[in-house]
Amino acid sequence: MIKLILILVIFPIAIAAQEMTPIQTDRPDQTETPAIVPKGMFQMENGFSYEQVNAKASSLVTPSSLIKFGVNDHFEFRLILEFVSEKEFGIKTSGLSPVLVGFKTRLAEEKGIIPLTSFIAHLSVPDLASTEFKTDYYAPEFRFTMQHTLTDKVSLGYNLGAEWNGETPEPTFIYTLTTGISLSQKTGCYIELYGFAPQKDKSDHRCDAGFTHLLSDDMMVDVSGGVGLTENAPDYYAALGFSFRL
Repeated sequence: MIKLILILVIFPIAIAAQEMTPIQTDRPDQTETPAIVPKGMFQMENGFSYEQVNAKASSLVTPSSLIKFGVNDHFEFRLILEFVSEKEFGIKTSGLSPVLVGFKTRLAEEKGIIPLTSFIAHLSVPDLASTEFKTDYYAPEFRFTMQHTLTDKVSLGYNLGAEWNGETPEPTFIYTLTTGISLSQKTGCYIELYGFAPQKDKSDHRCDAGFTHLLSDDMMVDVSGGVGLTENAPDYYAALGFSFRL
């Protein structure tokens, strides 16, 4: 009887553990993944980055934290916190950027030419920020995130969306295109093209690349960097990250 009870208790747990896929994150690339955090799990994706905007301006993010909670197989809650230090013409400004609250929801499973598709939406809250970084208005942002499995080791991901800055009514449109490559069971890399197209300004285009490494099924580290492709894009950036789920 004891053996039967142990089998009934342990077997479902073992099956669940086998079905749990390794952690999937929205970093380090700019292309958000369509993957949803498993139901009942908490996930935190932390990054530290340095961006050289031009010869007279730079930005340091220490850290950026994306916090997720899986509600079910098709929905997750999201919270984004960023502590930023900006330096321009020798003047340094530091503080908390407006907090972003939002969600991701699954729209379609991958089937043939139909990609795995999710929708992400956030709203930036101006009062949840340091005085130096407060905006005048609440600012929404959204994107559709899609992914195709090309082979056992290669995937193609892309995003389309728009965001607002909380100061003007004009949107900035966003696009990303990335190729993810599995180098081993634990290590992967990517190469990406992405850009921003303000309604009333010139578009800027950028590219980046990076590596990810699984420390376990629930922990991952990453390193990445990128450069601007157009004159109005930042010169370059570099980033490190650590993500985990519980």
